[in-house]
Amino acid sequence: MTSSSTSEPAGLTVERIQVPGSPDAAGAPDFQAFHQLNVAHALELWGNLDRCATLAEDVLFWQGNEYEERHVFLARLDGAVVGSGTLTLPLSENTTTAGVDVLVDADFRRRGFGSRMLAVLEEMAKGRGRVSFDAYCGEPLAPVEAGVELLQAKSGSGGVPLAAASTRFALHHGYSLEQVETNSTLAFPVSESLLSDLEAEALKRSTGYGVISWQDRCPDHLVDAFARLKSLMSTEVPIAGLGWEGEDWDAARVRREEATWRESGVSSAVCVARREASEELAAYTILTHREEAPAVIYQEDTLVAPGHRGHGLGMLVKVDNLRRAKELWPAATLVMTWNAVENQHMLAINIALGFKPSGFEGEWQKRLE
Repeated sequence: MTSSSTSEPAGLTVERIQVPGSPDAAGAPDFQAFHQLNVAHALELWGNLDRCATLAEDVLFWQGNEYEERHVFLARLDGAVVGSGTLTLPLSENTTTAGVDVLVDADFRRRGFGSRMLAVLEEMAKGRGRVSFDAYCGEPLAPVEAGVELLQAKSGSGGVPLAAASTRFALHHGYSLEQVETNSTLAFPVSESLLSDLEAEALKRSTGYGVISWQDRCPDHLVDAFARLKSLMSTEVPIAGLGWEGEDWDAARVRREEATWRESGVSSAVCVARREASEELAAYTILTHREEAPAVIYQEDTLVAPGHRGHGLGMLVKVDNLRRAKELWPAATLVMTWNAVENQHMLAINIALGFKPSGFEGEWQKRLE
């Protein structure tokens, strides 16, 4: 979200665009313009593309799937592209919610364009029976470190700069700050001595557990159990007052995610912890990497299932995966992750590994009921 204005902008049109069928977006200038807006915004905000999806990722994601319908809009002023909007509509769970996002080119802000685009997104969502809208905004940590006044999240943990344009825009349009996530980065590779020390400490607590690793595709004999762990990821992590329903993962949904990553040029490394006596999967962690952006590894989900906590399994699987990532992706120089500020246990693991805060993400919600 970018800026706010109450005036109705003249000469502005907001239209939904077609998502191309090919990852290179050949013959799809509208979608390429959408992607370039994201690139320009990332460079403006962060000075790099570490947090920006590749073109292939954008194409594959915005095509949507059987679990979520996704739409992309472009805003034009007298024919020139000045902004974009996106709308996501969950189809399997959370079917009364919608995800919204607007972005205005830096040269065209504070003229009401963002407000107009948001109105279009919200009206389409309401037409589909959605009564709760979610939005996210990530920004660098520097203002928070400088001690600016913060708007505290309803979760009671963390805040965002009260004077930031994104904060003013969200509040102006009736959104409340539900949760704040810390964006952290880790210099890579991690020293083997540190990994060995952390692993040794975790192994003292994880008697009776072993680790299993794979790349890109979960073994067939584990996929059902892995899907059950993935389902827990949506219910066993802090979600503050966002009120989301748990996601129902099965083998087909796991295979869909793996295929989407593969087709968009993303490789993955997964490590799970298994209780040896029962062969029950107890924890997992995922790293992803893009050959198009070889310097960055993304730390995706990490979860320890209820009933298996307190055994050092979160650290155990993370250490194993980071060690293997050195061999898989030798060109990488950093690992990036996000954690809810109130998730102190996982943050403590990341801090022990050497992660350092670099940004934050505000998670906003607007409810009509």
